[in-house]
Order: sequence, then structure tokens, then C-alpha cells
Amino acid sequence: MAFSVRNLSVLAYANGFTLWHYKAVSDVLEQVGDRGFFAAASDMLTAGDIMMVSASDGARLLCITPTSGTDVETLRLA
Repeated sequence: MAFSVRNLSVLAYANGFTLWHYKAVSDVLEQVGDRGFFAAASDMLTAGDIMMVSASDGARLLCITPTSGTDVETLRLA
């Protein structure tokens, strides 16, 4: 399935840092971590933000990494 902005929410924000949560309803963790999965939210996500992901096969922490343009890359933290 594809990214849905309705499943993305802010948990905390301070000093330019945002802690996000994404509920991947039917996606698995590997799909959610793929480059470009969050491209539709590139105007909201900033390098250094942390995202908690809940997927059909578990949960994971991701860090938003620096990119150019509208691409969004993540780095797996846990």
C-alpha cells in the first residue's frame, strides 16, 4: 500500500525537532522504510526528525535523513 498522510501524526515538537508517529495499516516495516515512501510528506519532515512506525509486522524507530528536493530518506534506529 502507499503512504497516507492521514496516518501521520505529530507526537511532540520543540526547537525545530518533531517526533512523529506513522500507523502503517497494511504495510510491513520494510515497505515503510523504503526510500521515497514518505515523499508526499517531504514538506513536513525535516532532517533529524524521529518517526515511530507501527506496521502490520511490528514497530520501528526511523530518523529522517538529509536529502535534496522532494525525496525523503530514513535511517533505521531500532
